[in-house]
Amino acid sequence: MKALVINCTLKKSPTPSNTHALAEVVAERLRELDVDVEFVRAVDLAISPGVSSDEGAGDEWPGIRRRVLDSEILVIASPTWLGRPSSVAQRVLERMDAMLSETDDENRPVAYGRVAGVVVTGNEDGAHHVISEISGALCDIGYTVPGQAWTYWHLGPGAGPDYLDDDRGHDWSRRTGRTMAANLHATAQALAARPLPPPEQ
Repeated sequence: MKALVINCTLKKSPTPSNTHALAEVVAERLRELDVDVEFVRAVDLAISPGVSSDEGAGDEWPGIRRRVLDSEILVIASPTWLGRPSSVAQRVLERMDAMLSETDDENRPVAYGRVAGVVVTGNEDGAHHVISEISGALCDIGYTVPGQAWTYWHLGPGAGPDYLDDDRGHDWSRRTGRTMAANLHATAQALAARPLPPPEQ
């Protein structure tokens, strides 16, 4: 089984990413469950604006899309900015919109049979709003989002420190992150054993 984590931080490599650090908690548990985990930092790549699978010359989304479709598990990891997902997360979701009209050999949306979860960090509140926006988009595309397939960290209300700068709250975020990983893995196994049928015609 494969998992892809798309880190939607605004920070380019090699700048340390709080969002990557928390997503690594989820990845660690997935690896314990024999899942191959790959990370992509979306801001490092030239992802063109648009809602198709390939926006032409210079667009690096097609390579990410291949990795998305090679993975049974997808994790979208985003910081919170102004109480919302990052602009990078929005760009990724807009490009995934093309998957709504793509089907497999059995006429099922290509996201069917795949599971997804959300990781959120931030030095401000709004994590539940970010989780609901990203989860809702992933459900629209066709992903199955299990219960409690999320984790987050912030020390609200109001502005505060970053995840990498303060150990407070890490135990809770770690527990929920490991639960998230276990729920994603179990649901992916269940869908592999009993696939979703094609949509009604």
